[in-house]
Amino acid sequence: MALSRPVRLFSLVARLILAPRRGLTVRSPDEPLPVVRIPVALQRQLEQRQSRQRNLPRPVLVRPGRLLVSARRPEFNQPARLTLGRWESAPLASRGWKSRRARRDHFSIERAQQEAPAVQKLSSEGNFADLGLEPRVLHALQEVAPEVVQPTTVQSNTIPQLLRGRHVLCAAETGSGKTLSYLLPLFQRLMGQPSLDSLRIPAPRGLVLVPSRELAQQVRAVAQPLGRSLGLLVRDLEGGHGIRRIRMQLSRQPSADVLVATPGALWKALKSRLIGLEQLSFLVLDEADTLLDESFLELVDYILEKSHIADGPADLEDRFNPKAQLVLVGATFPEGVGQLLDKVASPDAVTTITSSNLHCIMPHVKQTFLRLKGADKVAELVHILKHHNRAERTGPSGTVLVFCNSSSTVNWLGYILDDHKIQHLRLQGQMPALMRAGIFQSFQKSSRDILLCTDIASRGLDSTGVELVVNYDFPPTLQDYIHRAGRVGRVGSQVPGTVISFVTHPWDVSLVQKIELAARRRRSLPGLVSSVKEPLPQQPDFDKSD
Repeated sequence: MALSRPVRLFSLVARLILAPRRGLTVRSPDEPLPVVRIPVALQRQLEQRQSRQRNLPRPVLVRPGRLLVSARRPEFNQPARLTLGRWESAPLASRGWKSRRARRDHFSIERAQQEAPAVQKLSSEGNFADLGLEPRVLHALQEVAPEVVQPTTVQSNTIPQLLRGRHVLCAAETGSGKTLSYLLPLFQRLMGQPSLDSLRIPAPRGLVLVPSRELAQQVRAVAQPLGRSLGLLVRDLEGGHGIRRIRMQLSRQPSADVLVATPGALWKALKSRLIGLEQLSFLVLDEADTLLDESFLELVDYILEKSHIADGPADLEDRFNPKAQLVLVGATFPEGVGQLLDKVASPDAVTTITSSNLHCIMPHVKQTFLRLKGADKVAELVHILKHHNRAERTGPSGTVLVFCNSSSTVNWLGYILDDHKIQHLRLQGQMPALMRAGIFQSFQKSSRDILLCTDIASRGLDSTGVELVVNYDFPPTLQDYIHRAGRVGRVGSQVPGTVISFVTHPWDVSLVQKIELAARRRRSLPGLVSSVKEPLPQQPDFDKSD
Protein backbone atom coordinates (compact mmCIF):
# COMPACT_ATOMS: atom_id res chain seq x y z
CA MET A 1 0.00 0.00 0.00
CA ALA A 2 2.85 2.36 0.74
CA LEU A 3 4.34 1.82 -2.71
CA SER A 4 1.09 2.10 -4.62
CA ARG A 5 0.37 5.70 -3.52
CA PRO A 6 3.55 7.24 -5.04
CA VAL A 7 2.95 5.29 -8.24
CA ARG A 8 -0.58 6.61 -8.56
CA LEU A 9 0.55 10.15 -7.83
CA PHE A 10 3.30 9.94 -10.43
CA SER A 11 0.91 8.61 -13.08
CA LEU A 12 -1.55 11.43 -12.39
CA VAL A 13 1.12 14.07 -12.78
CA ALA A 14 2.39 12.51 -15.99
CA ARG A 15 -1.13 12.40 -17.41
CA LEU A 16 -1.67 16.09 -16.70
CA ILE A 17 1.62 17.08 -18.26
CA LEU A 18 1.30 14.99 -21.37
CA ALA A 19 -2.42 15.61 -21.95
CA PRO A 20 -3.26 18.36 -24.52
CA ARG A 21 -4.32 21.65 -22.86
CA ARG A 22 -7.45 23.37 -24.26
CA GLY A 23 -6.67 26.71 -25.73
CA LEU A 24 -2.89 26.32 -25.34
CA THR A 25 -2.19 24.15 -28.32
CA VAL A 26 -0.28 25.66 -31.20
CA ARG A 27 -2.58 26.72 -33.99
CA SER A 28 -1.87 27.24 -37.60
CA PRO A 29 -1.50 30.80 -38.88
CA ASP A 30 -4.71 30.55 -40.87
CA GLU A 31 -6.84 29.50 -37.93
CA PRO A 32 -8.72 32.47 -36.31
CA LEU A 33 -8.00 33.39 -32.70
CA PRO A 34 -10.72 32.96 -30.07
CA VAL A 35 -12.87 36.03 -29.35
CA VAL A 36 -13.29 37.14 -25.75
CA ARG A 37 -16.39 39.35 -25.32
CA ILE A 38 -16.51 41.90 -22.47
CA PRO A 39 -19.85 43.43 -21.46
CA VAL A 40 -20.23 47.11 -22.41
CA ALA A 41 -21.12 48.13 -18.85
CA LEU A 42 -17.96 46.47 -17.51
CA GLN A 43 -15.87 48.14 -20.23
CA ARG A 44 -17.22 51.61 -19.33
CA GLN A 45 -16.60 50.95 -15.67
CA LEU A 46 -12.97 50.06 -16.39
CA GLU A 47 -12.51 53.18 -18.53
CA GLN A 48 -13.98 55.44 -15.82
CA ARG A 49 -11.72 53.85 -13.21
CA GLN A 50 -8.67 54.43 -15.38
CA SER A 51 -9.65 58.06 -16.06
CA ARG A 52 -10.13 58.72 -12.35
CA GLN A 53 -6.70 57.35 -11.66
CA ARG A 54 -5.18 59.62 -14.32
CA ASN A 55 -7.06 62.73 -13.03
CA LEU A 56 -6.30 62.32 -9.36
CA PRO A 57 -5.75 65.80 -7.83
CA ARG A 58 -2.14 66.53 -7.30
CA PRO A 59 -1.11 67.82 -3.90
CA VAL A 60 -1.25 71.63 -3.79
CA LEU A 61 1.57 73.48 -2.11
CA VAL A 62 -0.04 76.24 -0.06
CA ARG A 63 2.48 78.99 0.48
CA PRO A 64 2.11 81.34 3.43
CA GLY A 65 0.97 84.90 2.83
CA ARG A 66 -2.01 86.84 1.54
CA LEU A 67 -3.89 85.74 -1.54
CA LEU A 68 -4.89 87.85 -4.52
CA VAL A 69 -7.40 85.25 -5.77
CA SER A 70 -8.86 82.58 -3.49
CA ALA A 71 -10.91 79.78 -5.04
CA ARG A 72 -12.91 76.81 -3.81
CA ARG A 73 -10.37 74.61 -5.56
CA PRO A 74 -7.03 75.58 -3.98
CA GLU A 75 -5.03 74.83 -7.12
CA PHE A 76 -6.43 78.08 -8.57
CA ASN A 77 -5.32 80.28 -5.67
CA GLN A 78 -2.90 83.05 -6.59
CA PRO A 79 -0.64 84.67 -3.97
CA ALA A 80 -0.74 88.44 -3.69
CA ARG A 81 3.00 88.68 -4.38
CA LEU A 82 2.62 86.90 -7.75
CA THR A 83 1.80 88.93 -10.86
CA LEU A 84 1.22 87.19 -14.17
CA GLY A 85 2.79 88.61 -17.29
CA ARG A 86 0.78 90.04 -20.14
CA TRP A 87 1.33 87.00 -22.37
CA GLU A 88 1.57 84.42 -19.59
CA SER A 89 -1.25 81.90 -19.48
CA ALA A 90 -3.39 82.18 -16.36
CA PRO A 91 -5.15 79.25 -14.67
CA LEU A 92 -8.67 80.67 -14.40
CA ALA A 93 -10.98 79.33 -11.70
CA SER A 94 -13.91 80.22 -13.97
CA ARG A 95 -12.60 78.49 -17.09
CA GLY A 96 -15.04 75.57 -16.95
CA TRP A 97 -18.03 77.52 -15.65
CA LYS A 98 -20.03 77.21 -18.85
CA SER A 99 -20.57 73.57 -17.97
CA ARG A 100 -23.40 72.54 -15.66
CA ARG A 101 -20.95 70.60 -13.54
CA ALA A 102 -19.43 73.88 -12.35
CA ARG A 103 -22.51 74.86 -10.32
CA ARG A 104 -21.83 75.91 -6.72
CA ASP A 105 -18.23 76.72 -7.62
CA HIS A 106 -16.89 80.09 -6.52
CA PHE A 107 -13.80 82.29 -6.25
CA SER A 108 -12.98 85.69 -4.75
CA ILE A 109 -10.71 88.59 -5.62
CA GLU A 110 -9.36 89.55 -2.21
CA ARG A 111 -8.59 93.02 -0.86
CA ALA A 112 -5.07 94.15 -1.69
CA GLN A 113 -5.33 97.27 0.51
CA GLN A 114 -7.65 98.79 3.07
CA GLU A 115 -8.16 102.34 1.77
CA ALA A 116 -9.38 103.64 -1.56
CA PRO A 117 -6.62 104.63 -4.00
CA ALA A 118 -7.91 108.21 -4.06
CA VAL A 119 -7.43 108.43 -0.27
CA GLN A 120 -3.98 106.86 -0.29
CA LYS A 121 -2.70 109.43 -2.78
CA LEU A 122 -3.71 112.45 -0.70
CA SER A 123 -0.75 114.74 -0.21
CA SER A 124 -0.03 115.78 3.34
CA GLU A 125 1.16 119.18 2.12
CA GLY A 126 -1.40 119.94 -0.62
CA ASN A 127 -4.57 121.90 0.03
CA PHE A 128 -7.32 123.58 -1.98
CA ALA A 129 -5.66 127.00 -1.71
CA ASP A 130 -2.74 125.74 -3.80
CA LEU A 131 -5.11 124.94 -6.68
CA GLY A 132 -5.95 128.60 -7.36
CA LEU A 133 -9.35 128.84 -5.65
CA GLU A 134 -10.37 132.23 -4.27
CA PRO A 135 -10.68 132.82 -0.51
CA ARG A 136 -14.49 133.15 -0.69
CA VAL A 137 -14.80 129.74 -2.33
CA LEU A 138 -12.41 128.21 0.21
CA HIS A 139 -14.38 129.72 3.08
CA ALA A 140 -17.66 128.36 1.67
CA LEU A 141 -16.13 124.89 1.31
CA GLN A 142 -14.83 124.95 4.88
CA GLU A 143 -18.18 126.16 6.18
CA VAL A 144 -20.27 123.58 4.29
CA ALA A 145 -17.92 120.58 4.39
CA PRO A 146 -15.34 121.01 7.16
CA GLU A 147 -14.34 117.35 6.85
CA VAL A 148 -12.99 118.00 3.34
CA VAL A 149 -9.48 119.25 4.10
CA GLN A 150 -7.26 118.00 1.29
CA PRO A 151 -8.04 117.53 -2.41
CA THR A 152 -7.98 114.12 -4.00
CA THR A 153 -5.76 113.34 -6.96
CA VAL A 154 -8.63 113.93 -9.39
CA GLN A 155 -9.45 117.30 -7.82
CA SER A 156 -5.79 118.37 -7.84
CA ASN A 157 -5.52 117.63 -11.56
CA THR A 158 -8.92 118.92 -12.67
CA ILE A 159 -9.49 122.19 -10.79
CA PRO A 160 -6.41 124.08 -12.10
CA GLN A 161 -7.23 123.18 -15.70
CA LEU A 162 -10.81 124.41 -15.33
CA LEU A 163 -9.65 127.66 -13.72
CA ARG A 164 -7.45 128.23 -16.80
CA GLY A 165 -10.54 128.07 -19.00
CA ARG A 166 -9.82 124.71 -20.61
CA HIS A 167 -12.51 122.24 -21.68
CA VAL A 168 -11.95 119.09 -19.64
CA LEU A 169 -12.67 115.41 -20.09
CA CYS A 170 -12.24 113.80 -16.68
CA ALA A 171 -12.45 110.03 -16.27
CA ALA A 172 -11.73 108.54 -12.85
CA GLU A 173 -12.89 105.71 -10.65
CA THR A 174 -16.13 106.08 -8.74
CA GLY A 175 -16.00 107.83 -5.40
CA SER A 176 -12.89 109.89 -6.19
CA GLY A 177 -14.41 113.35 -5.68
CA LYS A 178 -15.37 114.30 -9.24
CA THR A 179 -18.44 116.35 -8.17
CA LEU A 180 -16.45 118.91 -6.18
CA SER A 181 -13.80 119.00 -8.91
CA TYR A 182 -16.24 120.79 -11.23
CA LEU A 183 -18.54 122.54 -8.72
CA LEU A 184 -15.81 124.68 -7.13
CA PRO A 185 -14.50 126.11 -10.46
CA LEU A 186 -18.10 126.59 -11.61
CA PHE A 187 -18.95 128.80 -8.62
CA GLN A 188 -15.70 130.74 -8.89
CA ARG A 189 -16.35 131.45 -12.56
CA LEU A 190 -19.92 132.66 -11.92
CA MET A 191 -18.75 134.93 -9.08
CA GLY A 192 -16.45 136.78 -11.46
CA GLN A 193 -19.12 137.46 -14.09
CA PRO A 194 -22.10 139.82 -13.95
CA SER A 195 -25.63 138.42 -14.09
CA LEU A 196 -27.26 139.79 -17.24
CA ASP A 197 -30.98 140.51 -17.13
CA SER A 198 -33.02 137.98 -19.03
CA LEU A 199 -35.66 139.27 -21.39
CA ARG A 200 -38.56 136.89 -20.85
CA ILE A 201 -37.53 133.42 -19.74
CA PRO A 202 -35.07 132.00 -17.17
CA ALA A 203 -31.49 131.71 -18.44
CA PRO A 204 -29.11 129.92 -16.06
CA ARG A 205 -25.40 130.71 -16.15
CA GLY A 206 -24.34 127.26 -15.03
CA LEU A 207 -25.84 123.92 -16.12
CA VAL A 208 -25.13 120.42 -14.79
CA LEU A 209 -26.67 117.66 -16.89
CA VAL A 210 -27.19 114.27 -15.20
CA PRO A 211 -28.92 111.07 -16.40
CA SER A 212 -31.42 110.48 -13.56
CA ARG A 213 -33.65 112.35 -11.13
CA GLU A 214 -31.95 110.76 -8.13
CA LEU A 215 -28.54 112.00 -9.26
CA ALA A 216 -30.00 115.46 -9.94
CA GLN A 217 -31.29 115.63 -6.36
CA GLN A 218 -27.91 114.52 -5.02
CA VAL A 219 -25.88 117.06 -7.02
CA ARG A 220 -28.31 119.81 -6.03
CA ALA A 221 -27.96 118.79 -2.36
CA VAL A 222 -24.17 119.19 -2.63
CA ALA A 223 -24.21 122.40 -4.68
CA GLN A 224 -27.03 124.26 -2.92
CA PRO A 225 -25.23 124.93 0.41
CA LEU A 226 -22.08 126.04 -1.43
CA GLY A 227 -24.10 128.36 -3.67
CA ARG A 228 -26.04 129.79 -0.74
CA SER A 229 -22.80 130.67 1.03
CA LEU A 230 -21.59 132.44 -2.12
CA GLY A 231 -24.87 134.21 -2.92
CA LEU A 232 -25.71 131.95 -5.89
CA LEU A 233 -29.04 130.16 -6.32
CA VAL A 234 -29.01 126.46 -7.24
CA ARG A 235 -32.12 124.58 -8.35
CA ASP A 236 -32.89 121.30 -10.07
CA LEU A 237 -35.19 120.50 -12.98
CA GLU A 238 -36.64 117.01 -12.81
CA GLY A 239 -38.70 115.20 -15.40
CA GLY A 240 -41.43 112.61 -15.13
CA HIS A 241 -44.16 115.09 -14.17
CA GLY A 242 -45.22 116.54 -17.54
CA ILE A 243 -44.72 119.95 -19.07
CA ARG A 244 -47.05 121.64 -16.57
CA ARG A 245 -44.83 120.69 -13.65
CA ILE A 246 -41.73 121.83 -15.58
CA ARG A 247 -43.38 125.21 -16.21
CA MET A 248 -44.11 125.56 -12.49
CA GLN A 249 -40.53 124.72 -11.56
CA LEU A 250 -39.09 127.29 -13.96
CA SER A 251 -41.56 130.03 -13.02
CA ARG A 252 -40.17 130.38 -9.50
CA GLN A 253 -38.45 133.68 -8.86
CA PRO A 254 -35.69 134.58 -8.77
CA SER A 255 -34.39 132.35 -11.52
CA ALA A 256 -31.56 129.95 -10.77
CA ASP A 257 -27.91 130.79 -11.36
CA VAL A 258 -27.04 127.10 -11.54
CA LEU A 259 -29.49 124.53 -12.86
CA VAL A 260 -29.13 120.76 -12.31
CA ALA A 261 -31.30 119.04 -14.90
CA THR A 262 -32.02 115.73 -16.58
CA PRO A 263 -31.89 115.59 -20.42
CA GLY A 264 -35.58 114.86 -20.98
CA ALA A 265 -36.86 117.65 -18.75
CA LEU A 266 -34.44 120.23 -20.19
CA TRP A 267 -35.26 119.14 -23.74
CA LYS A 268 -38.98 119.69 -23.10
CA ALA A 269 -38.29 123.10 -21.57
CA LEU A 270 -36.16 124.17 -24.54
CA LYS A 271 -38.72 122.93 -27.05
CA SER A 272 -41.48 124.82 -25.24
CA ARG A 273 -39.27 127.92 -24.94
CA LEU A 274 -39.56 127.94 -21.18
CA ILE A 275 -35.81 128.37 -20.71
CA GLY A 276 -32.87 129.78 -22.64
CA LEU A 277 -29.18 128.93 -22.70
CA GLU A 278 -27.90 132.22 -24.13
CA GLN A 279 -26.20 133.25 -20.87
CA LEU A 280 -24.62 129.85 -20.22
CA SER A 281 -21.02 130.11 -18.99
CA PHE A 282 -20.41 126.61 -17.62
CA LEU A 283 -21.80 123.30 -18.90
CA VAL A 284 -21.16 119.96 -17.18
CA LEU A 285 -22.09 116.51 -18.46
CA ASP A 286 -21.94 114.34 -15.34
CA GLU A 287 -21.81 110.57 -15.97
CA ALA A 288 -20.92 111.37 -19.57
CA ASP A 289 -20.67 107.72 -20.63
CA THR A 290 -24.36 107.29 -19.80
CA LEU A 291 -25.42 110.59 -21.36
CA LEU A 292 -23.69 109.54 -24.60
CA ASP A 293 -25.73 106.36 -24.68
CA GLU A 294 -28.12 106.08 -27.60
CA SER A 295 -31.12 106.60 -25.29
CA PHE A 296 -29.83 110.10 -24.40
CA LEU A 297 -27.58 111.04 -27.31
CA GLU A 298 -30.27 112.76 -29.40
CA LEU A 299 -31.37 114.89 -26.44
CA VAL A 300 -27.78 115.81 -25.51
CA ASP A 301 -27.00 116.77 -29.11
CA TYR A 302 -29.96 119.14 -29.13
CA ILE A 303 -28.90 120.73 -25.81
CA LEU A 304 -25.34 121.23 -27.06
CA GLU A 305 -26.65 122.87 -30.23
CA LYS A 306 -28.58 125.39 -28.12
CA SER A 307 -25.49 126.12 -26.00
CA HIS A 308 -22.78 128.51 -27.14
CA ILE A 309 -19.61 126.51 -26.46
CA ALA A 310 -16.37 128.48 -26.40
CA ASP A 311 -13.68 127.62 -28.93
CA GLY A 312 -10.95 128.26 -26.39
CA PRO A 313 -10.04 130.14 -23.20
CA ALA A 314 -9.94 133.47 -25.06
CA ASP A 315 -13.68 133.27 -25.81
CA LEU A 316 -14.43 133.16 -22.09
CA GLU A 317 -13.04 136.64 -21.43
CA ASP A 318 -16.02 138.54 -22.90
CA ARG A 319 -18.35 139.00 -19.94
CA PHE A 320 -21.16 140.54 -21.96
CA ASN A 321 -21.16 137.88 -24.68
CA PRO A 322 -20.87 134.72 -22.57
CA LYS A 323 -19.61 131.44 -23.99
CA ALA A 324 -19.80 128.11 -22.16
CA GLN A 325 -16.91 126.11 -20.78
CA LEU A 326 -17.51 122.38 -21.27
CA VAL A 327 -16.76 119.63 -18.72
CA LEU A 328 -17.39 115.90 -19.16
CA VAL A 329 -16.86 113.54 -16.23
CA GLY A 330 -17.49 109.85 -15.74
CA ALA A 331 -16.21 106.62 -14.26
CA THR A 332 -15.54 105.15 -17.69
CA PHE A 333 -13.61 107.10 -20.27
CA PRO A 334 -15.94 108.53 -22.93
CA GLU A 335 -13.72 107.81 -25.95
CA GLY A 336 -16.58 108.30 -28.41
CA VAL A 337 -16.97 111.92 -27.34
CA GLY A 338 -14.23 112.96 -29.76
CA GLN A 339 -16.62 113.27 -32.68
CA LEU A 340 -19.09 115.12 -30.48
CA LEU A 341 -16.47 117.64 -29.33
CA ASP A 342 -15.38 118.30 -32.91
CA LYS A 343 -18.86 119.72 -33.54
CA VAL A 344 -18.90 122.14 -30.61
CA ALA A 345 -15.30 122.97 -29.64
CA SER A 346 -11.75 122.99 -30.89
CA PRO A 347 -9.82 119.79 -30.02
CA ASP A 348 -6.80 121.91 -29.00
CA ALA A 349 -8.83 123.48 -26.18
CA VAL A 350 -9.70 120.12 -24.57
CA THR A 351 -7.64 118.64 -21.74
CA THR A 352 -8.03 114.94 -20.97
CA ILE A 353 -7.55 113.85 -17.36
CA THR A 354 -7.60 110.16 -16.49
CA SER A 355 -6.94 108.28 -13.27
CA SER A 356 -4.25 105.63 -13.04
CA ASN A 357 -6.85 103.22 -11.68
CA LEU A 358 -9.33 103.83 -14.50
CA HIS A 359 -11.10 100.61 -15.61
CA CYS A 360 -9.17 98.58 -13.02
CA ILE A 361 -10.49 96.18 -10.42
CA MET A 362 -10.84 98.12 -7.18
CA PRO A 363 -8.02 96.84 -4.93
CA HIS A 364 -9.76 97.70 -1.64
CA VAL A 365 -13.04 95.84 -2.29
CA LYS A 366 -13.49 92.08 -1.97
CA GLN A 367 -15.34 90.69 -5.01
CA THR A 368 -16.86 87.19 -4.93
CA PHE A 369 -18.34 85.31 -7.88
CA LEU A 370 -20.78 82.41 -7.35
CA ARG A 371 -21.70 80.01 -10.16
CA LEU A 372 -25.37 79.23 -9.54
CA LYS A 373 -28.34 77.69 -11.24
CA GLY A 374 -31.11 80.21 -11.88
CA ALA A 375 -33.48 78.42 -9.53
CA ASP A 376 -30.96 78.65 -6.66
CA LYS A 377 -30.45 82.43 -6.76
CA VAL A 378 -33.41 83.34 -4.55
CA ALA A 379 -32.41 80.94 -1.77
CA GLU A 380 -28.81 82.16 -1.90
CA LEU A 381 -29.91 85.82 -1.74
CA VAL A 382 -32.21 85.22 1.22
CA HIS A 383 -29.38 83.42 3.02
CA ILE A 384 -26.96 86.31 2.38
CA LEU A 385 -29.43 88.97 3.55
CA LYS A 386 -30.40 87.11 6.72
CA HIS A 387 -26.76 86.36 7.51
CA HIS A 388 -25.92 90.04 7.01
CA ASN A 389 -28.61 91.08 9.47
CA ARG A 390 -27.47 88.59 12.10
CA ALA A 391 -23.73 89.16 11.64
CA GLU A 392 -21.88 90.24 14.76
CA ARG A 393 -19.83 93.36 14.09
CA THR A 394 -17.38 95.24 16.22
CA GLY A 395 -17.40 98.32 13.94
CA PRO A 396 -20.11 100.26 12.12
CA SER A 397 -22.56 98.29 10.00
CA GLY A 398 -23.53 99.22 6.46
CA THR A 399 -26.42 98.78 4.08
CA VAL A 400 -27.01 96.42 1.14
CA LEU A 401 -27.68 97.16 -2.55
CA VAL A 402 -29.21 94.36 -4.64
CA PHE A 403 -29.00 95.00 -8.40
CA CYS A 404 -31.34 93.47 -10.99
CA ASN A 405 -31.34 93.89 -14.76
CA SER A 406 -35.04 94.75 -15.14
CA SER A 407 -37.82 96.50 -13.27
CA SER A 408 -39.99 93.38 -13.32
CA THR A 409 -37.29 91.42 -11.50
CA VAL A 410 -37.10 94.12 -8.83
CA ASN A 411 -40.85 93.88 -8.21
CA TRP A 412 -40.93 90.07 -8.28
CA LEU A 413 -37.95 89.79 -5.93
CA GLY A 414 -39.53 92.32 -3.60
CA TYR A 415 -42.61 90.14 -3.18
CA ILE A 416 -40.39 87.19 -2.25
CA LEU A 417 -38.50 89.22 0.36
CA ASP A 418 -41.86 90.34 1.77
CA ASP A 419 -42.79 86.67 2.23
CA HIS A 420 -39.55 86.14 4.14
CA LYS A 421 -40.24 89.18 6.38
CA ILE A 422 -37.16 91.01 5.07
CA GLN A 423 -37.73 94.77 5.13
CA HIS A 424 -36.44 96.61 2.08
CA LEU A 425 -36.95 99.46 -0.39
CA ARG A 426 -37.37 99.27 -4.17
CA LEU A 427 -36.13 101.66 -6.85
CA GLN A 428 -36.58 101.16 -10.58
CA GLY A 429 -37.10 103.32 -13.65
CA GLN A 430 -40.71 102.38 -14.34
CA MET A 431 -41.91 103.71 -11.00
CA PRO A 432 -43.98 106.90 -11.10
CA ALA A 433 -42.05 110.01 -10.19
CA LEU A 434 -43.96 110.48 -6.93
CA MET A 435 -42.99 106.97 -5.80
CA ARG A 436 -39.33 107.40 -6.80
CA ALA A 437 -38.97 110.73 -5.01
CA GLY A 438 -37.04 110.36 -1.82
CA ILE A 439 -36.51 106.57 -1.98
CA PHE A 440 -32.74 106.77 -2.30
CA GLN A 441 -32.57 109.54 0.30
CA SER A 442 -34.46 107.29 2.71
CA PHE A 443 -32.01 104.51 1.98
CA GLN A 444 -29.06 106.84 2.60
CA LYS A 445 -30.58 107.78 5.97
CA SER A 446 -30.75 104.02 6.80
CA SER A 447 -34.52 103.91 7.22
CA ARG A 448 -34.13 100.52 5.49
CA ASP A 449 -30.93 98.53 5.22
CA ILE A 450 -31.72 96.84 1.88
CA LEU A 451 -32.47 98.45 -1.48
CA LEU A 452 -33.58 96.44 -4.52
CA CYS A 453 -32.80 98.46 -7.63
CA THR A 454 -31.85 98.51 -11.28
CA ASP A 455 -28.86 100.30 -12.81
CA ILE A 456 -30.63 103.59 -12.11
CA ALA A 457 -28.92 103.51 -8.69
CA SER A 458 -25.48 102.64 -10.07
CA ARG A 459 -24.58 105.98 -11.67
CA GLY A 460 -22.99 108.65 -9.54
CA LEU A 461 -25.17 108.31 -6.44
CA ASP A 462 -23.36 108.80 -3.14
CA SER A 463 -23.40 105.53 -1.21
CA THR A 464 -20.74 105.88 1.48
CA GLY A 465 -22.89 103.84 3.87
CA VAL A 466 -23.17 100.80 1.58
CA GLU A 467 -21.25 97.77 2.80
CA LEU A 468 -22.46 95.03 0.43
CA VAL A 469 -23.46 94.98 -3.23
CA VAL A 470 -25.20 91.87 -4.56
CA ASN A 471 -25.52 91.42 -8.31
CA TYR A 472 -28.60 89.20 -8.35
CA ASP A 473 -28.50 89.52 -12.14
CA PHE A 474 -24.98 89.78 -13.48
CA PRO A 475 -24.53 93.12 -15.31
CA PRO A 476 -24.71 92.93 -19.11
CA THR A 477 -21.46 94.89 -19.70
CA LEU A 478 -18.17 95.50 -17.94
CA GLN A 479 -19.07 99.19 -17.71
CA ASP A 480 -22.16 98.33 -15.71
CA TYR A 481 -20.08 96.10 -13.43
CA ILE A 482 -17.65 98.96 -12.71
CA HIS A 483 -20.51 101.31 -11.83
CA ARG A 484 -22.26 98.75 -9.61
CA ALA A 485 -19.09 97.75 -7.79
CA GLY A 486 -18.29 101.43 -7.34
CA ARG A 487 -21.18 101.81 -4.88
CA VAL A 488 -18.91 100.40 -2.13
CA GLY A 489 -15.46 101.44 -0.95
CA ARG A 490 -16.01 105.13 -1.70
CA VAL A 491 -14.01 108.00 -0.26
CA GLY A 492 -15.30 108.71 3.24
CA SER A 493 -16.87 105.27 3.73
CA GLN A 494 -16.47 103.84 7.22
CA VAL A 495 -17.35 100.24 6.31
CA PRO A 496 -15.37 97.73 4.23
CA GLY A 497 -16.87 97.06 0.83
CA THR A 498 -17.82 93.66 -0.61
CA VAL A 499 -19.38 92.68 -3.94
CA ILE A 500 -21.10 89.32 -4.48
CA SER A 501 -22.15 88.38 -8.02
CA PHE A 502 -24.42 85.52 -9.09
CA VAL A 503 -23.19 83.99 -12.35
CA THR A 504 -25.86 82.03 -14.23
CA HIS A 505 -25.68 82.33 -18.01
CA PRO A 506 -22.84 81.52 -20.44
CA TRP A 507 -22.55 85.19 -21.43
CA ASP A 508 -22.12 86.02 -17.75
CA VAL A 509 -19.22 83.56 -17.58
CA SER A 510 -17.48 85.30 -20.49
CA LEU A 511 -17.50 88.62 -18.60
CA VAL A 512 -16.38 86.96 -15.36
CA GLN A 513 -13.40 85.40 -17.13
CA LYS A 514 -12.34 88.83 -18.40
CA ILE A 515 -12.62 90.25 -14.87
CA GLU A 516 -10.65 87.36 -13.34
CA LEU A 517 -7.92 87.57 -15.98
CA ALA A 518 -7.56 91.34 -15.46
CA ALA A 519 -7.32 90.83 -11.70
CA ARG A 520 -4.67 88.10 -11.98
CA ARG A 521 -2.57 90.22 -14.33
CA ARG A 522 -3.29 93.46 -12.39
CA ARG A 523 -4.41 95.21 -15.57
CA SER A 524 -7.40 97.26 -16.63
CA LEU A 525 -10.53 95.57 -17.90
CA PRO A 526 -10.35 94.94 -21.65
CA GLY A 527 -12.45 96.59 -24.32
CA LEU A 528 -13.87 99.50 -22.33
CA VAL A 529 -12.19 102.27 -24.30
CA SER A 530 -13.33 100.93 -27.64
CA SER A 531 -16.79 99.96 -26.45
CA VAL A 532 -17.78 103.57 -25.83
CA LYS A 533 -17.09 104.49 -29.45
CA GLU A 534 -20.24 102.68 -30.48
CA PRO A 535 -23.71 103.28 -28.98
CA LEU A 536 -24.28 101.10 -25.95
CA PRO A 537 -27.39 98.88 -25.67
CA GLN A 538 -30.46 100.87 -24.67
CA GLN A 539 -30.98 101.10 -20.93
CA PRO A 540 -34.74 100.84 -20.40
CA ASP A 541 -34.51 101.84 -16.75
CA PHE A 542 -33.27 105.36 -17.56
CA ASP A 543 -36.52 107.00 -18.52
CA LYS A 544 -36.13 109.49 -21.39
CA SER A 545 -38.80 111.61 -19.76
CA ASP A 546 -36.24 112.37 -17.07
